[in-house]
Amino acid sequence: MTRLALFDLDNTLIDHDEAFRGWAVEFADDRGLGAVAVERLVALDGHGYLPRETLFAQIKEDFGVEGHVEDLWAAYRRRMPELVRCPREVRDGLTRLRTTGWRVAIVTNGLADNQLGKIRRTGLDEVVDAWAVSGAEGVRKPDRGLFEIAAARAGAGLGAGGWVIGDHPVHAPARSARCGRRGG
Repeated sequence: MTRLALFDLDNTLIDHDEAFRGWAVEFADDRGLGAVAVERLVALDGHGYLPRETLFAQIKEDFGVEGHVEDLWAAYRRRMPELVRCPREVRDGLTRLRTTGWRVAIVTNGLADNQLGKIRRTGLDEVVDAWAVSGAEGVRKPDRGLFEIAAARAGAGLGAGGWVIGDHPVHAPARSARCGRRGG
């Protein structure tokens, strides 16, 4: 039996909150907005759960930022992969899972450029068997289809069981659920 572990990316394998704070500091500094603006940006982000279109529209409104929302969002997507980190212990743990026979994949919502940039920049691409990014696949978590894509690419199926590991029980309802269960 092939054992399968599917991991969320942001705030599970990498620290989205730390990277976002770094981006917020840069954004506020570049525009002379100050420390209060950094805290407002972090609060708006909501640990990454606020849809990015909504986030950047709100940033534009709150801070009177010039330009198009799409351009702000695109600049953010280019910068974020450079700011994220994945602790060595996480990569080592994923490597150990694989060497003991587990198939390991990442299942993440987001646009492909941003999420794939994070996966590659942190070296996660070297320690997992596969990944499925909603923006590339046209299906978002918690839809079972995204999990099925990741499992198949990793050489496993959801029906055999396994684990889904994530950071939020509402936004990723399959958190720590057996893969064979509905929704996970």
